[in-house]
Amino acid sequence: MFVSADHNEVVAAFCRANEIPVRRRHDVWGDLLEPFLDTEFGPQHQAATLRRLGQIGLDAGDVLQIREKVGPIMRAYNAVHWDWCHLGLADLLDAATATWIPEELRKGLGELAHLCSWGVDIANRADRQQTWHAGMPSGPRLW
Repeated sequence: MFVSADHNEVVAAFCRANEIPVRRRHDVWGDLLEPFLDTEFGPQHQAATLRRLGQIGLDAGDVLQIREKVGPIMRAYNAVHWDWCHLGLADLLDAATATWIPEELRKGLGELAHLCSWGVDIANRADRQQTWHAGMPSGPRLW
């Protein structure tokens, strides 16, 4: 579920009232989409990003493959938005459904339902990070 930060307090109150636990986790897609921001990061920052992704089972090859898949559409998306702070899964899904982005770029991502499932599976790796480091440095392939 994606909720605007404007509604944080309403959602928090709802969760408290209904005894729904709130979990915070690593923003996997924030790291994966970092190269498409309107910002330049130095080698130390890039290495730290790759280390964080490695801790959840995405090695450098996995990261490259994911970024190659989403790169064309995210470059087109951020050429309009000029976001320099954060891009995440919500932005990827927004880009995939944006009619102003050329269809050939959107088609490269496949069916929207599959993209959503794939994106959430990757995001959920942050919840499963203890599982991936036990003899499975890359975890199962998701693409």
